[in-house]
Amino acid sequence: MLTSHHQGCVRLSRKEKLTVHRSRFSQYLVVFFITIFVPVGLGAQADARMQGLKDEALQMVEEDAKMVQEIVDMLFSFGELGFQEFETQRYLTGILEDHGFEIELGVAGMPSAWTARWSNGSGSPVIALGSDVDGIPQSNQKPGVAYRDPILSMAPGHGEGHNSGQAVNIVAALNVKELMEREDIDGTLMIWPGIAEEQLGSKAFFVRDGVFDDVDVNLFTHVSSNFSVTWGHTSGNALVSAQFRFTGETAHSAGSPWRGKSALDAIMLLAQAWEYKREHLRPPQRSHYIIVEGGDQPNVVPQTATIWFYFREVDYPRVVEMYDAAKLMARGAAMMTGTEIDTIMTVGSAWNRHFSKPVAEVTQMNIERVGLPEWSGEDVALANGLQRDLGQEERGLPTQVPPLRGPINLANYSGGGSDDIGDVSWNMPTITMRYPANMPGGPGHNWANGIAMATPIAHKGSLAGAKVQALTLLDLFLDGQTVEAAWDYFNDVQMADMTYTPFITPDDKPAIWLNEGIMAQWRERMRPFYYDPSRYDTYLEQLGIEYPTIRTRPISEDALGRSVPNRH
Repeated sequence: MLTSHHQGCVRLSRKEKLTVHRSRFSQYLVVFFITIFVPVGLGAQADARMQGLKDEALQMVEEDAKMVQEIVDMLFSFGELGFQEFETQRYLTGILEDHGFEIELGVAGMPSAWTARWSNGSGSPVIALGSDVDGIPQSNQKPGVAYRDPILSMAPGHGEGHNSGQAVNIVAALNVKELMEREDIDGTLMIWPGIAEEQLGSKAFFVRDGVFDDVDVNLFTHVSSNFSVTWGHTSGNALVSAQFRFTGETAHSAGSPWRGKSALDAIMLLAQAWEYKREHLRPPQRSHYIIVEGGDQPNVVPQTATIWFYFREVDYPRVVEMYDAAKLMARGAAMMTGTEIDTIMTVGSAWNRHFSKPVAEVTQMNIERVGLPEWSGEDVALANGLQRDLGQEERGLPTQVPPLRGPINLANYSGGGSDDIGDVSWNMPTITMRYPANMPGGPGHNWANGIAMATPIAHKGSLAGAKVQALTLLDLFLDGQTVEAAWDYFNDVQMADMTYTPFITPDDKPAIWLNEGIMAQWRERMRPFYYDPSRYDTYLEQLGIEYPTIRTRPISEDALGRSVPNRH
């Protein structure tokens, strides 16, 4: 049944939201009061019940290993880019609707976005589970093959591993749902996708449009080569993604170029001005750009041209400072070329991340309980084969879970990537649990990072992640103190000296046209390679790939040069 439960919802202030949350958890405090003052045996019974349910959840998730594998492999075969994740939407919402979740499609103005909700009893607390689902351009790759070997050359693919996170969330949620129904446990499960994360294009709109207004805790997952969870300020920059479009006047490039006004000249001047600016930027900054539109053909002076920038710094004020500097340069470029700035559009954005200490601590305990998967000799051989082919140290797969990490020192931070889960983290208690579904050694955003993502490595790692997620859900639903502590930390520590100001305005729209042309070019060519679980046990079997396939001949320098990814 399709519903639209967010239409017409009223946004609450943070103070009002805290009042609602404290009222919502008063029922739990009564339980805790009774637990403290009744005989110790009843408290022990509650602990025994929790442990019994956790033991049962672990076994239930283990029995759903096949579902994990099918979801991981299916999304890998779709290979959809940001804002175009429609096959992924259809497949995942179909599973959830079949299991009693209410589905809302097209949330926050994004056609490929969705939410799935299921409630029991009072419906409180509301725990959201999110994970990204989009792929990477030109990263198409045969899984289980430890060198460059695409299914379709130049096609998109899952060159980061975003095909695995929803398997973690969905399998955990379905099994916890079963326990909640049987044990009469109150609460709401909400599952949502990170749409167009590679464009930092969706989560700020989810926040702005009230998708998370009633959420008590957000449990986010992201693929990695090991388990990890952090609290406080974590690594990663804030970001603004912006396009600058100039308009000029056409003319014959040879016959009368003096009559033209080149929009391409304007964006080239803006790009060059930014290169001179780099010397005067702080070390943590990262900034990069591509020319999206540069004219139609060389013998016509370009009337329109567009350049796309990512501006990254450690926090909101410094990113705004970079963005404002670029706007001034754009004005100068327009003046020098006689062109006009047609639009300056914020395409996407991300705050830096701050994660909940109480929720991270509970998650870390569950990570340590579950532990890493038992890697086979074939799994380790694939990892070593890729690392060797990329000229990296052969280190196989991890064998130890790292400890819980606390806040980074922003004064010494040297910069890095971004994730728009940051916007979510500044609006409610949030964590990101990284799970071990990929191999170490890849450069990121590359075909090499897709090799493991439809193999036993991804299947085992995602299954382990689902176990941790299920245990953490039980902690949050059965121990109201954890949720209360999460909100205390959020309000008293995280937000004590901070006010969240979104980069996007109330009038900004999601850039849902992005990647439309690329997917229109590739979707029908990729469709024959979609995974068919009714005929094949795994995607490796469907593709006829022997696992693992490793380069056996010596690698010449020339071959190594071709196999090593571009690291710009």
